[in-house]
Amino acid sequence: MNSTRNNDFKDIITGRRSIRNYDKSVKISKEEMTEILTEATLAPSSVNLQPWRFLVIDSEEGKATLAPLAKFNQTQVETSSAVIAVFVDMNSLDYTERIYNEAVEKGYMPAEVRDRQIPGIKGLLSQLPDQAMREMNLIDGGLVSMQLMLAARHHGYDTNPIGGYEKDQIAEAYGMDKERYYPVMLLSIGKAVDEGYPSVRLPIAEITEWK
Repeated sequence: MNSTRNNDFKDIITGRRSIRNYDKSVKISKEEMTEILTEATLAPSSVNLQPWRFLVIDSEEGKATLAPLAKFNQTQVETSSAVIAVFVDMNSLDYTERIYNEAVEKGYMPAEVRDRQIPGIKGLLSQLPDQAMREMNLIDGGLVSMQLMLAARHHGYDTNPIGGYEKDQIAEAYGMDKERYYPVMLLSIGKAVDEGYPSVRLPIAEITEWK
């Protein structure tokens, strides 16, 4: 278990860099990776459907499968402790009862609220066009991915979000239903061997309006 945790939130967000080169000798245990992913899934999602799904690619075989699908990101694939493929489940509506029933069981929600909300949610979302459902899920996938990157920093690791890979092939390459699981991004994660590069941000005064 990694013990060099960072509890300084300001440092976590201001010190985050997109790291491409990692210490190959550092491996994140399944136990700690589960903890990082658990913290990431505290992110919000539309009507709490939690459509995100994770594929943790950390074995030699898994990385060998990924290498030709992420041609321009070989260093991250080779040196990272893992590459996490973030997907969204286009069948997330199937989990509505399970999620809301558990909320009632834990005392987070009255049963009458559940009984009113479930038909409304299923009625509305089941009529959404596929593209609208995908866009809704992708927003949630982005939220969980950002939280995952911050959780990784808390645990003393760094990450790099990767958008340049064969998105049309990744699900099938790992035996997943590509019609059901839609890719969001890859996230390399590991112990950084360099500090990465600071980057410029546009001034708030230029990108924000107050009315």
